[in-house]
Amino acid sequence: MRAIRSFRTLFLALLVSLVPASSFAGVFLSVTIAPPVLPVYAQPPCPGDGYLWTPGYWAWGGGGYYWVPGTWVQPPRIGVLWTPGYWGFVGGVYAFHAGYWGPHVGFYGGVNYGFGYVGSGFAGGAWVGGSFSYNRAVTNVNVNIVHNTYNTTVINNVTVNKVSYNGGAGGIAAAPTAQERQFSQEPHVPPTQLQQQHVQQAAQNPALAARANGAIPPSPRPRDRRHSMHPVRSVPAVRRRWRRARRRPMPISRLALRLRRPRRTGPRRTTPTRRRSRIQSRVSRRRKIRRRTSRSRNQSRRSRKTRTVANSDLATQGPRSAPPAGPGPCPILP
Repeated sequence: MRAIRSFRTLFLALLVSLVPASSFAGVFLSVTIAPPVLPVYAQPPCPGDGYLWTPGYWAWGGGGYYWVPGTWVQPPRIGVLWTPGYWGFVGGVYAFHAGYWGPHVGFYGGVNYGFGYVGSGFAGGAWVGGSFSYNRAVTNVNVNIVHNTYNTTVINNVTVNKVSYNGGAGGIAAAPTAQERQFSQEPHVPPTQLQQQHVQQAAQNPALAARANGAIPPSPRPRDRRHSMHPVRSVPAVRRRWRRARRRPMPISRLALRLRRPRRTGPRRTTPTRRRSRIQSRVSRRRKIRRRTSRSRNQSRRSRKTRTVANSDLATQGPRSAPPAGPGPCPILP
């Protein structure tokens, strides 16, 4: 049995080495255990123009399945679209057909990955000239950041389920159309280096393993930017935390008063009475300032006036005369 498995692995490796780059969609892995159902998750917002959504899928590694989260990624060049990989049941094993970039979206097993990948084709957007336009009906885009958008309702004629593989017992019964076979003959581009790093990071995360999370992987946090392949700028947040930690602790008396005071739940409203009191307080402050300035001016004027009067009196009186001489010393009697 081990010899058969090793021979199968060597045969697949040889087959992959012989597959040319023009037809990159090849079988990379085969196992005997069916992949779990696709989890329900929310699509993070698009980080900017030029990013394309690559849906999440179950990958095999370390003796079990692990979830590769969906992510926004920049394509290798303008004009290409992403065809997601899928699991297919062939010859008693579940084989994984890897995804690829190409001019058109090919066959991906009829798996409904959502967000434009409804089982056949792609309805999440299209290339218009040299820029990508997003369909706001099925993708999460912010019109303040992404400007090339449109809104078209997607009619899904495929049975909506969360099955993640094609063929076999309980699998999706879908076959490639003639057009999808034609698309498979077009030149393809393998996943980018960032996509490969994303898969490696998912394989090293034990929380994404199916046996650890019960085939329900944890959803990304709202503020977590690891779902998009662009540099994370979290330095301001770290600085804010550091400044907050450096603040002095609040005194116990003030803390007690704050705890007793009822906390405001909504924005503080400025009533007409409060506005009037503020205006009156400002007016009274200005009046006080004016009184102080006028008082100091009056005092300085009075001091100047007294000095002027004193100087004028001295000038009119002239210099003081010496006191009259007395009778002189008493005569000495004999």
